Amino acid sequence: MVVIILTIVLGLVMISMAVTALTAQRVRAAVLASGIVSLIASIIYLLLAAPDVAMTEAAIGSGLTTIIFFYVLNKIRRSDV
Repeated sequence: MVVIILTIVLGLVMISMAVTALTAQRVRAAVLASGIVSLIASIIYLLLAAPDVAMTEAAIGSGLTTIIFFYVLNKIRRSDV
């Protein structure tokens, strides 16, 4: 019962972060919100007994993708100046 409630709460937080990523005025805030969506997705996968999918989502979805987005944003900012 606790797992179901926690999954529902995390799902609601995930939806709110997705809306934040879509409506954010700053690109960095949108990238950070999308990284949080991926991190919450990996926690939900772990709660639903899929640890292999959770580790892949945490490593690629929230970790590597967010780092690549921030790296590209820094490269774009430097080339604009």
